[in-house]
Amino acid sequence: MTSDSTIILLGERGEIKPKPRGETRRFGVGRFALVTIALFTFAFLYVPIVVLIVFSFNSARTGATWQSFTLQWYDRVFSNTRILEAAANSLIVATLSTLGAVVIGTLMAMAMERYRFRGQSAWDGLLYLPVIVPEIVMGISLLIFFAAVNISRGLLTLIISHIAFCMPFVYLTMRARLADFDRSVEEAAQDLGANEWVTFRRVTLPLLMPGIISSALLAFTLSLDDFVISFFVTGVGSQTLPVYIWGQIRRGITPEINAISALMLVLSIVLVIATQLIQHRQRT
Repeated sequence: MTSDSTIILLGERGEIKPKPRGETRRFGVGRFALVTIALFTFAFLYVPIVVLIVFSFNSARTGATWQSFTLQWYDRVFSNTRILEAAANSLIVATLSTLGAVVIGTLMAMAMERYRFRGQSAWDGLLYLPVIVPEIVMGISLLIFFAAVNISRGLLTLIISHIAFCMPFVYLTMRARLADFDRSVEEAAQDLGANEWVTFRRVTLPLLMPGIISSALLAFTLSLDDFVISFFVTGVGSQTLPVYIWGQIRRGITPEINAISALMLVLSIVLVIATQLIQHRQRT
C-alpha cells in the first residue's frame, strides 16, 4: 500500500521504488499537450466542414450571417436540371470506372502476386507510380494522349481517365489482400476435382470479395470526388458535379453550393465508413 502522492515502480531486482512526483507531473503535462494538439487538429480539419453544412440551411442568400433555418437550397438543388445532369454524369463515370478499375486491378494484383518473371520489380514500381504522380500532371498527360489519338473529350475520356487513376489504388488494396491469401484451399478444391474456373468462381472469388468490395468503394469515392483530372478531360455535355461546382464558385459561393457540397460530403462519408467496416471485418 502506498499514499496517493507516491507511485510504485519495480526495480531491476524486484524491489519496490517510489516514482518521484515530478515525473508524474511531467507525464501529465505531456499527455495534456498531446490531447490538446489532437483536439486542435480535429478542429482544424472538421470545423470548416461543420460550418459548410450549417450554412447550407441558412435562409440568407449571401454572407456568413445566420438568419433562419430553411431547406429551400436543397429543394433548388433537386429541381435544378443542370445540377442533376452533372450528378448523373458523376455517378455514371464513377460506376463504370470503378467496374473497370476493379477488374483490371484485381487481375493485375493476382498476376503480380502469384507469378514471377524478369523485371517484375520494375513493373511493380510502375503500377505504384500513378499514386504519387500529381493529378495535374496526370490530367495534362491524358489530355495530350486523347488529342494525339484524336478522341473527342466526353464521357468516354472521363471513364478511361478515371480507370487509369483509380486502378493503382485497387491494385494496392488487392495486393495487401492477396499477401495473406491461403493457396492451400485452392489446391484442396482442385484435388477434389474442381477445374481452374470452378476453383476461381467458388473458392478464390468469395475469399477475395471483402477486398474487392473495399477497393471498389475506395475507387468509387475517388472517382466521384475527382476534380483535377476531370477538368482536363471533360467535354461538352459531360460535366461532372465537382467541375460544375468549380464553375459556380467562380461567380461566388452561394447556399446552393453549400447544399451540393454537403450532399457530396455525406455520400463520401458513407462510402468511407463502409470501406472501414469492410476492412475491419477483413482483419477480424
